[in-house]
Amino acid sequence: MSSGPRIGPYVLPSRVVLAPMAGVTDRPFRVLCRRLGAGLAASEMLTSDTRLWNTPKSRRRMDHAGEPEPRVVQLAGADPDALAEAARLNVALGAQIIDINMGCPAKKVCGRACGSALLRDEALVARILDAVVRAVDVPVTLKIRTGWDRAHRNGVRIARLAQECGVQAIAVHGRTREDMFEGSAEYETIRAIKSEVSIPVFANGDIDSPRKAREVLDFTGADGVMLGRAAHGAPWIFRAVNSELDGEPVAHGECGSLSRAEVRAIILEHLESLYAFYGEDAGVRIARKHLGWYCRQIADSARAADATQWREGLMRAGSTAEQFALAKNYLDEWAEGPRWVL
Repeated sequence: MSSGPRIGPYVLPSRVVLAPMAGVTDRPFRVLCRRLGAGLAASEMLTSDTRLWNTPKSRRRMDHAGEPEPRVVQLAGADPDALAEAARLNVALGAQIIDINMGCPAKKVCGRACGSALLRDEALVARILDAVVRAVDVPVTLKIRTGWDRAHRNGVRIARLAQECGVQAIAVHGRTREDMFEGSAEYETIRAIKSEVSIPVFANGDIDSPRKAREVLDFTGADGVMLGRAAHGAPWIFRAVNSELDGEPVAHGECGSLSRAEVRAIILEHLESLYAFYGEDAGVRIARKHLGWYCRQIADSARAADATQWREGLMRAGSTAEQFALAKNYLDEWAEGPRWVL
């Protein structure tokens, strides 16, 4: 696996990174994706309002025990001083890269003038980035969209501002905030951004296969790709994309070739890490979401009736022991089948 770009003192082990996603990229999932080839995996978005950090959700988002380096914390907010203080506190807790969220399109985030709403105020963007960069002695990175709406695609100007303020890498989702996740991502803006800045640029949006990753890198000239929804229920996609980018043979199928035994081991390991991290009540609930995604993957290589029955049982399970036993029993039987090409 060839190395990726440098961010401050860190040379990433690959050019494929995991996108931060609220409710998805918790510590168990980040550790799993890193092991399967992700070069970087940022935390779920953490508010810069320190008054809210005592909630169980925020405490978990700040828990990086056993996580591979470099550890990345993504912060969201609109006040330069608050973001700077939040960055300082997280560095003291072990963060090695601070990522600023200016890409989230969610209404509850944009309604507070955070996330991609900040793209409407370039002067505020500059003040925020300057304050955070000055506040910490670790690299600061930025996640953006191409603009607020299609009439105001100012991603190139934002990227220039970021570089001038000392930001050391930028990830760009190829949609505006207005687009949300509708339609298709466009990569022309990302290509323009890469031509205007010298810091590493990661292309993001609709990259769902090794082939697409290669095509986007070739078109944009970006230094790496960032995968989000494509990793749902398929953390092994990082390994497959790395193989494609390294010029190695990639099996027919979108995510490379895995034996069923390997898939079984990955899913069960993920379940055990979720239970250990969240505990009994939250563990079984959080695992349902991931198991639903895994079920969709497995449904392509199993009888539809069997996959549907398995999924329904997993969703009904009321304890981690019951849920794990159901998953293991089904996967044990399923793993006896032929080699699975994802």
